[in-house]
Amino acid sequence: MVFQSTGSKLALSHMHDWLILLLLAAMDGALNMIEPFHRYIGKDMMRDLMFPFKEDTIPMWGVPVGTCFHHANNPWRYLKIIPYTIKEILSIFIPILIFIAFYFARRDVYDLHHATLGLMFSSLITGVITDSIKDAVGRPRPNFFHRCFPDNIPVFDKDNGDVLCTGIKAVIKEGYKSFPSGHTSWSFAGLGFLSWYLSGKVRVFDRRGHIGKLCLVLLPLLIAALVGITRVDDYWHHWTDVFAGGLIGLTVSSICYLLLFPLPTHPHGWAPHAFFLMMRESDSPSQRGSQTPDTTRLDEFPLQMAEMESGTRYM
Repeated sequence: MVFQSTGSKLALSHMHDWLILLLLAAMDGALNMIEPFHRYIGKDMMRDLMFPFKEDTIPMWGVPVGTCFHHANNPWRYLKIIPYTIKEILSIFIPILIFIAFYFARRDVYDLHHATLGLMFSSLITGVITDSIKDAVGRPRPNFFHRCFPDNIPVFDKDNGDVLCTGIKAVIKEGYKSFPSGHTSWSFAGLGFLSWYLSGKVRVFDRRGHIGKLCLVLLPLLIAALVGITRVDDYWHHWTDVFAGGLIGLTVSSICYLLLFPLPTHPHGWAPHAFFLMMRESDSPSQRGSQTPDTTRLDEFPLQMAEMESGTRYM
């Protein structure tokens, strides 16, 4: 089967990249397990940290330490672990399904492989950066008071005035992870990458002025922004946490996309660099080994390129 032979060779040629992804996943898991910095919180600072402790509008189930939910009849909250997370479904699984749909339309294994690889790099690099900053900063969440004192009776150290929390340790630990917003950074990492990907595939910059294409490209960014807004509405983050998280995710996703794909403004911005390199090497064996594809020479393949763009050419 062509997909197996070409796809296997492509995956093997990027084996070190996939191994780095496993390393990034392990690093992110370790960052979620360590104790974050406990920033000093005095009585006067508590005035801005007494918002209600409510459920997530966008829940994050299945986090290694569990996710804290409010229970109306139990002020202590409980931990619930479920296999999947809405955050990951939005930012990883839905984009991958779209990548697969484009694969069935064009049979371009280079596009499927590099889009998936880029998406995973975008998500995991963003996760490592976000969780590293969370642990280092230790900013309290807006609902920290109710995490720290579930019985609503505040206790402070007599010597330095810092809080002496009486709540559940895991709940308190998450209370020191406000900055930046992980939901927001992950959403912009995955959906931001998807927005770049769609802009190339639908040729939003073809100068024909189709506003429908622009709306399609902006939709993933709108969803990511709404995810960030829910974090403020649910009092799990300050607005600055969400802003910083969105900036991190969008920056990393842009870098990861442009590492593997041309700018969407390029005439051939609908396919990854690897595809263009393969086309050039197949035509000129003497140039094999060149690391940089010369997309200007792609005009020498008008028929092949037209077939690939229309979806009638199969890899």
